[in-house]
This record gives sequence, C-alpha cells and structure tokens, in this order.
Amino acid sequence: MAKYQDLADAIIAGDNVKSKEVTQELVDSGIDAQEILNEGLVAGMNVVGKRFKANEMYIPEVLIAARAMHAAMDILKPLLSESGAQSKGTILVGTVQGDLHDIGKNLVCMMLEGGGFNVVDIGVDVPNDKFVEEVKKNNVKVLGLSALLTTTMPVMKEVIEALQSDSETKDVKVVVGGAPLTQEYADSIGAAGYAPDASSAVDVVEELLSS
Repeated sequence: MAKYQDLADAIIAGDNVKSKEVTQELVDSGIDAQEILNEGLVAGMNVVGKRFKANEMYIPEVLIAARAMHAAMDILKPLLSESGAQSKGTILVGTVQGDLHDIGKNLVCMMLEGGGFNVVDIGVDVPNDKFVEEVKKNNVKVLGLSALLTTTMPVMKEVIEALQSDSETKDVKVVVGGAPLTQEYADSIGAAGYAPDASSAVDVVEELLSS
C-alpha cells in the first residue's frame, strides 16, 4: 500500500510531522495498529539500520529518524495495548556502573523499538544488583549491556557473573556493545552476543530469541 511506503519514507527522512499525519490517516481508515507498525515503522527503521551500518546515514540522522518513529508510536502504543498485540519480546538495556555514556545505548533502544521490541531502558551507571533485580522484575530473556570506557568494560563480566549466580536469572542471555569492545572480549566474559553497532543489535537479539 502506498500509504505504508509514505510512512516508511517519513521515518527514513526524519519527518516527524508527516509520520504522525500518515499514521493517523491509516488508523482513521480502520487499519490494524500492528500492521501499521510492521509495514510502516519497522520497514522504515530497517532501511535506517541498513544505511547506518553501511555508513550512508550517521548518528544525527538516525536520531531524527527515531524521533519520527516515536511520533508515530505515540498514536499506535495505546491501540497496540488495547488490542493485546504481541511485541517480539521485552529487552532490558542499561549502561554499566561507573559509565555515564548513553548515546550508543539510546540508539540501540531506538533501533530495537523500531524493530518491534518492547524496550525497558534502565539508564546509565547501573549497579550490578540493579541489573539482576530489573531482569527479574521485567521477566526478560535478553539483557543489553553498554560500556564506552575501557575502565568499565570489566564490570560487564561482573554483571554476567551476578546473573549466573542467581537461579532466577542464570539463563538470561546478555548482549554487550560499546566502542572499545570486540567479539573476542565478549566471548571472554561469557556474553551470549556482541553488537558492533546499533542496527546489528536488532539482528543479534532476534537471533538469540529464536535460538
């Protein structure tokens, strides 16, 4: 449908006025909110993710695209709740203790939301026991950990160990990311997944949830 393409294009262009307008038109015409989410928003954010990965879009443009997505989501969220529509799953995300950086984490959250996931963002400088507590509270199967400082990278291992030592959280899969990290480091601390950039995080989470 041309309107879905219009919505996807508005997301890609970062036009939050147009994205809201087209979403409202689709809702008013009686189209299911889940369908609008999948065919318009997710389709648009998938293109943004691919372009970001290929260095054809940069962080400011991705943030503007995410703003357009959120403008549309403001209309869809209440309708999705009413209809009991299923998200792809709930993901908990936070930056480890001692690290106050959040741009990368915020990008990951936006990409995951654009990919159809329910995201619980617990912020920055999160103590290890808080991660365990929030994993239990939100009953999540996947936790995303962010760190930008080399000095806070070892804290990721502490969080993984804390989760593994608790019978209620030992099976939670942890995805790690951040500028100084590598796949080798992720493997060495026992992480289930590693995302080199925000759009890759969506692929990694989807893979972990389907395995």
